[in-house]
Formats: sequence, structure tokens, C-alpha cells
Amino acid sequence: MGLDRLRELMRRLGDPQEGLKYIHIAGTNGKGSVCKFLEKGLMGCGYHVGMYISPFIEVFNERIQCDSIYISDEELDRLGGTVLDEIDRMVGEGLTSPTEFEAVMAIAFLYFAEKKPDIVLLETGLGGIGDATNIIRDPLACVITSVSYDHMDVLGDTLEEIGENKAGIIKKGAAVISNVKDRGPAAVIARKAYEEGCRFYDVSSIKTASFDESPLGQTVSMELWGTDYSEIRIPMVGRHQADNLKTALAVIEILRKNRDIRVERSSLYQGLSKAVNPGRFEVIDPGSPMVIIDGAHNEAGAESLEKTAKSLFEGRKILLVAGILRDKEVDRIIDHLLEITDDFVATAPNNPRKLEAEELADKLKKAGAAKVETASDPEESIAKAMDPGRDHDVIIFAGSLYLIGDIRRLYRNVQRES
Repeated sequence: MGLDRLRELMRRLGDPQEGLKYIHIAGTNGKGSVCKFLEKGLMGCGYHVGMYISPFIEVFNERIQCDSIYISDEELDRLGGTVLDEIDRMVGEGLTSPTEFEAVMAIAFLYFAEKKPDIVLLETGLGGIGDATNIIRDPLACVITSVSYDHMDVLGDTLEEIGENKAGIIKKGAAVISNVKDRGPAAVIARKAYEEGCRFYDVSSIKTASFDESPLGQTVSMELWGTDYSEIRIPMVGRHQADNLKTALAVIEILRKNRDIRVERSSLYQGLSKAVNPGRFEVIDPGSPMVIIDGAHNEAGAESLEKTAKSLFEGRKILLVAGILRDKEVDRIIDHLLEITDDFVATAPNNPRKLEAEELADKLKKAGAAKVETASDPEESIAKAMDPGRDHDVIIFAGSLYLIGDIRRLYRNVQRES
């Protein structure tokens, strides 16, 4: 972690990151969904929006987008070549090579410099203070969506330490929007904002109301500092998504009041109605059984999945296909998954950090699962889950985003063949 390598690389590339307007987003969970709400809401209001996210779900190009269009293979090859050539020169001069993430970040900045979007949404990769996205200066807004336990080997052992790392994105004079509910890290973030002379907005206590909720969407209402945002229909479900919508709308409302952007209500609502974050409680087959994928890759994500599934599918027969990375809070994730169902297929993501299917199955059984099967890989897990002999109402694939990306792609292929 650190910015010296990237600063040198960007200097050699002409500092393409300068001269653009940014909204910088950090947080343990919710970053991707907040980015999607911001992207679609701003696009609905007529703005050209660049977006940098990580990780990708299916194709690498997802990480760099402009107006929801992925960077093309040709652009990626051309700009990647420019960056790698410069890295080779750095190494040849005895300098330390930038990391893969930093190289991708450099490609993104070159791409945005060419496309010239009105606003760029930057999602941090890990933490904040030493993350490659933190090379930018003078963002319009710094957003922290949540703080919970994840990547403790890098970010710290306490929520306060993790919050301090994420607060590292805060820049002097920027608007800071925080939706962190735990008082410890929330206080750390607020203190950092005040030290930097920022306008600080804590939206964690602002209430939202959700109704007409189904697996395909919900309607959300709220009031933000005297502005009424009522009956917004969004395709993302769960109370946590209503909370993420609140964070995004708070950013939009603050920028509107600061006259950084102009907002037309019906256009904003129309844009938000198109906000879909792939792999986050996404219905990939609305039939019978209904098939859902969800990147519940850490404890907070698993808790959100538990709450959403229980609210939507009470009394329904659910099969849960799970695959988790070994370095996550596996036992805590399992505790939440067992609140959804006791019927599982344990599998393993295609990643070196995977928890093997047999080991996950043992943990599920010891935790109280009544029925656990194993599948060696995502493809086998789909075959087992979709066995015609089953009588489940709902099948949920959950866990690592590496698993979810494979399931999303493989399931689409199965549908084409059937």
C-alpha cells in the first residue's frame, strides 16, 4: 500500500488524472451499489459519468466505464500498452514497479482523460489512505458507505482502525458524506473531516421507508434536509439497498445545493429506476425455482442477505449454494446463512484463496445444517442445484464475488442450451 509508485507513473504519463471532477467512494460494503445509484441518477440528469470499480463480476472491462459502456478491448489494449511501456522504463531505471491495481488505475485515468466525463466515480479497492484511487486531489465529495470487519490483516483489528484507514480519502475542503452507524469509526471519520476543514454530513440516522418490496424491486421514500424524495422505484432490493440509495441521494442533494450539479426530479427518478448492481441479490431467473445470486462475501454482506431473504421468502423452501474465501470471517458468515435455510450445497470459488468445498461442508454441518452436499466447482454446483428432482422454491448462490461471477456466466450458458 502507498502512492509513491503511482505518483511517479502518473507524472511520466502527464498526470491525466488532473482536471477531472471526482466523487470518491470508500466503505466495507455498499460502495458498488452507491456507485450504481450515483451513475444512473446523474446520467438521468444528463451528465456524462465515468466510473472505476473493483472487482469485476464477469469481464475485466467492467472496471472502467463511461456512461455504463465498458472500456473496449481495443482501448484497453492500446492504453494498457502505454502504461506497461512506461512501467518497463521505470523498472529499467531501477525504480520499483507499480502493482497490477496501480497499473489498471493508470489505464483508467488515461481513459477518462480521453473521454472527458463530467464526473468520475472512483470506488476504492482496499481501505482508503494508501489505495491507488487516493492519488486524486480536490474531489467534489468523499463518501464513506459503511465500516465493518474485512481485510483486517491490512486495515486494522478494530472498527476504529478500519474507519481511520477509510477516512484517508478525505481531502481538505471537500464535502464528506458518511453513512457509518457504529459510533466508534463514525467519530473517527467525523474528526478527520473537521481536521481537514470539510463540510461533514452524517446521514446514518436519516430514516428511509420501503414498501412494495418484491425480489425484483422496492419503492423507497425519505427526506433529506428538507427536500422530499418520495416513491422512488428501484430494482435493487433489501433495506440495505434503501440505505445505499440514501447515501447516493445525499451526495446528489449536497452537490445540487452547492450548485455543482443541476437536478430535474423526474429525470433523476427515471435514472435511478435503471440502477442494477450485478451480483447483489440479483434475480437471474424469475421462474420456478427462482434463482438469485448474491455477493455476500463478508459478515456484513451475509447479514444483509439474511435479512432480505427472510423478509421476502418467509415459509419458502430455499436451497443455498455457498462458496467462500478462506481469509474471510467464515464462521460468522455461516451463522447468517443458517438463518436463511438448513439445506446447502457447498462449493469453492475459482480463486487460490478458496475454502475447499469439503471443509466448508464440515463447517456447515458442525454449525447445524441439516443437509449439505458438495460440488467441486461452480459448474457442478449449478448442475446439482438445478437437478429436476428438487422441489425448492428459491435457489440462492451466495458468497465470494469470484463464485458469483462464474455462476452468472455459466447459468446464462445453461439457459441458452436448454
